[in-house]
Amino acid sequence: MQPCITGWGHTKFGALHDQSLEALICSAAREALDHAGVAAADVDGIWLGHFNSGMVPDAFAASLVLGTDDALRFTPATRCENACASGSAAIYAALEAVRSGSAKIALVVGVEKMTGLDTAGVTQALAGASYQKEEQGVSFPQIFGRIAGQYFQLFGDQSEALAHIAVKNHANALANPLAHLHKAVSFAFCNTVSEKNPMIAAPLRMTDCSLISDGAAALVIVAPELAAAFPRAVSFRAAVQVNDFLPMSRRDMTELTGPKVAFERAFDRAGVTLADIGFAEVHDCFTIAELMIYEAMGLKPKGRGAEALREGIVVKGGRLPVNLSGGLKAKGHPVGATGVSMHVMAARQLTRTAGAMQAENTDLGLVFNMGGSGVANYCSILEPAR
Repeated sequence: MQPCITGWGHTKFGALHDQSLEALICSAAREALDHAGVAAADVDGIWLGHFNSGMVPDAFAASLVLGTDDALRFTPATRCENACASGSAAIYAALEAVRSGSAKIALVVGVEKMTGLDTAGVTQALAGASYQKEEQGVSFPQIFGRIAGQYFQLFGDQSEALAHIAVKNHANALANPLAHLHKAVSFAFCNTVSEKNPMIAAPLRMTDCSLISDGAAALVIVAPELAAAFPRAVSFRAAVQVNDFLPMSRRDMTELTGPKVAFERAFDRAGVTLADIGFAEVHDCFTIAELMIYEAMGLKPKGRGAEALREGIVVKGGRLPVNLSGGLKAKGHPVGATGVSMHVMAARQLTRTAGAMQAENTDLGLVFNMGGSGVANYCSILEPAR
């Protein structure tokens, strides 16, 4: 048996101007400890996922978690950063500590406060997750615009497929009370360039881009021998990290090779196939990313990801519903919180406490969190603890 998630917390995502980074951290951490029924004094270690990159002045944030409860004082706390996968980096660091025996109970928090900067400032901060020697001055919308452009050139215009992904994820977010954006959008709106849906980085429109959000999420992870004492527990069947080359010039950008390897290794380690997975939360930082993730996970061959949409496979009620939470596209993307949020959403599905978001098949769930343009890749396969 593997380490288990036994409690979780999650703030609402959005433009939370009245909440500081510290307040978000403490809110999510307090909820996770209370949900697990764990006393702060029993926590052996704290891991904080936080990208920052100049978005807030709090560059030394790990010990802010101690403000949750005075009993956390003197508990070792470490900040983890791996671009948009910083939250998963914190989870995986905690897993290693639990597996090694150096911690029995771990507290993981992911957080980001992004809306203190304007859009240009956030765009500049996020660009720090690219290869500066070759890609300096290129924004992430432009990076994924280039990826989409190359994909379209090879496989034809996929604008309609991207619009369908946006519509799907906005519709899913309506069932998630914690989502940043509760607004249904039509296919016609998403598939048309207009004043309200401008071209951001051709061929990507505004509706193809994830949100600039504030928020935090947290998990309590315990050693397997402790899990039976908790009323709910979700086990890691597999947890795989794969890093690829940082320069885009060294990768084939018509596919997500690093994510593909991460999926393959996770399925192998878990002893399952994609057909065994009941639902997935994946990294739709841009709609083109979700489309290409369908192919990276093996749902469809390269260049044919749109078939998963046309066949209804990835929608709610389909064979493999993707991003029932609304995804980064509509739930929101507070960078350091995203990986932790994905695992919280999966844990709620697996314990059948997801409310209106609930999937039908919850034997196995998949989480895929990605840092950069397919560079830092984390793939978790989760199951209810037996």
